[in-house]
Amino acid sequence: MKIFNEVLRLPDFDRDTKRLLKRFITLEDDLRIFIEKELYLYHKLKIDNKGVFPLAGLDIAAPRVFKAKKFACRSLVGKGVHSGIRVIYGYYAEEDKIELIEIYFKGDKENEDRQRILRQYK
Repeated sequence: MKIFNEVLRLPDFDRDTKRLLKRFITLEDDLRIFIEKELYLYHKLKIDNKGVFPLAGLDIAAPRVFKAKKFACRSLVGKGVHSGIRVIYGYYAEEDKIELIEIYFKGDKENEDRQRILRQYK
């Protein structure tokens, strides 16, 4: 089942994922479920469960950049959607396209890499 026209992973996102996979072995599958469920609800059905937020103050024309704070990681038993995994992605509404920009564990770093986002889209 194809939910979005396209889902792309930027090279930096792949590096982030590879590093995190060493600690969170279910991450790839959790990411697939996240896109199929959370992003589908938010962007297609317009249901906001307070887990996805637009990032303000980036001054980027396109895409619209979001931060997902609710990400269920099965490797973090008992945490549910409050796993501490954060996903930064861009959404092109016209093309119905998702670009995965950054994924990180909140225990490793506090916030997204805004410089990475600006380098990619400025």
